[in-house]
Amino acid sequence: MTVTHPKGFRASGVAAGLKPSGNPDVALVVNDGPDFTAAGVFTGNRVKAAPVLWSQQVLKGGVVRAVVLNSGGANACTGTQGFRDTHATAEHTATVLRGGPKPQLIGAGDVAVCSTGLIGELLPMQKLLPGVAAAAKELKADGGPKAAEAIMTTDTVAKNAVVEGDGWSVGGIAKGAGMLAPALATMLVVITTDASAGNDVLDAALREATRLTFDRIDADGCMSTNDTVLLLASGASDVQPSPEELTAAVTEVCHNLAQQLIADAEGATKHIAIEVKGAASEADAVEVGRTVARNNLVKTALFGNDPNWGRILAAVGTTAARFEPDRVDVAINDVWICKGGAAADDRSKVDLSGRDVKITVNLREGEMEATIWTTDLSHAYVHENSAYSS
Repeated sequence: MTVTHPKGFRASGVAAGLKPSGNPDVALVVNDGPDFTAAGVFTGNRVKAAPVLWSQQVLKGGVVRAVVLNSGGANACTGTQGFRDTHATAEHTATVLRGGPKPQLIGAGDVAVCSTGLIGELLPMQKLLPGVAAAAKELKADGGPKAAEAIMTTDTVAKNAVVEGDGWSVGGIAKGAGMLAPALATMLVVITTDASAGNDVLDAALREATRLTFDRIDADGCMSTNDTVLLLASGASDVQPSPEELTAAVTEVCHNLAQQLIADAEGATKHIAIEVKGAASEADAVEVGRTVARNNLVKTALFGNDPNWGRILAAVGTTAARFEPDRVDVAINDVWICKGGAAADDRSKVDLSGRDVKITVNLREGEMEATIWTTDLSHAYVHENSAYSS
């Protein structure tokens, strides 16, 4: 149930020595066709890693035959040499695939490149390039789990997902456990489908899916330099679903992966859904949800099992959303401890002993709503990000 579940795809993951741990760190996902259409969305950070800049150019060509990914180094803020290294990685990938057991008509411009890890250092190309060759030799139709493992950094589990259509399917892998913030998160995601779809259809489906899923998880308000989400279509099922069907399936896979990412966020002890209802616009609902998600006083209160609705209401008050303070209601785990901007049900009724927490904010200004997912702020998060250089 992974990125190689749709027909027409092979994948692999190997250890090339980029990680000091010796764990797998180079992955390869190959589209064997007959179609090679693709779409991608990337970080909104103005500081973009070399692989992001490269892959954005590849997507303009409308064809992606392979994706090569490495963990153990971000290749971000590495200047012109970093971009040359990305180009060399794509060129080497194309070369080894042209000479493999299933020779590909592939050039460097057909290869997307993704990297994740430490910012500011050049990749050890003397290890990476042999790793790419090794990954090419290990390509298998059931190699998705190996690829998912190879892209992990501080993740504790690999992330895979599949959704079945009528004679076609969508699969995906993802990594990410910190710097999870809108647009997008510290994530690398490869999604595949054996449906037949043009580039424009794929692009619209992916953008709608990421808008409602990856763009609404926010662990710590920090935006990465390397975020990449790619959608590849092989057409191997010979089925052309409607754009609506494809968008729904891609969105479901993205939602599944996004929830796995936030569940595995660094140091998290709570999985928090912030539901904003009664908003005048969707933008207002999203802004309020994100603001509450990023508020350290709210996050630390939840880590301490404190249903502190005053911190939530204070966070809402910092937004530009339309609301009247004396009309806002707040619930935690369905206990309405704030009504009309003042105390309501006894806060001792709120049970925060479990991992899952739901905060509901009703602005009472309209019919729009949105949900943002976040985590608490724990001792473990501070320890991990003070001990791990990133």
